Amino acid sequence: MMKPNTASPKTVALVRRLIPAPMGKNYVKIILLGAAILVSVMASADGSISGRVVGVADGDTLTVLDDTNQQHKIRLAGIDAPEKAQPFGQVGKQRLSELCYSKQATVEVVNTDRYGRTVGDVTCDGVHANAEMVNGGNAWVYRHYDKGFESFYALEAAAKEERLGLWADDNPTPPWEWRHSRKRKD
Repeated sequence: MMKPNTASPKTVALVRRLIPAPMGKNYVKIILLGAAILVSVMASADGSISGRVVGVADGDTLTVLDDTNQQHKIRLAGIDAPEKAQPFGQVGKQRLSELCYSKQATVEVVNTDRYGRTVGDVTCDGVHANAEMVNGGNAWVYRHYDKGFESFYALEAAAKEERLGLWADDNPTPPWEWRHSRKRKD
């Protein structure tokens, strides 16, 4: 008859130190953190984010709170609105707020910018916010990042011809030029 395999007391002590008790505080925290990360990844795995708009930073950046209470800072793809300190900057922020603030939004993720913001195509309560910002003269088509948004040029031309929004100015300064001129002054 064979003896059952038993571990030495030193082996048992070593195993107990290496494997924490299932109900230990750190173990529970790690499991909860892992679950939260998994839910977050699964929520955006299909390339879209849905939730309520809880903040508008300026005319091309907003914050969406998803169903897991995670906030996502979103940069509207294909457009560039005047900076807040620039002429028409506050008007652009106000218009994006009217379109999206406190409304249900769907964001089709395009990529992530160098500041860690999600860049996306945004629809708020059925209104295509990116296109509407250009159509109303509240943003330019972002020439450096227009791939997939070339149709916005016709909207921009129509807004310019009708002198809507920022096009009421005879020669408005695009935000990318305004930012570049500010860097030289600093």
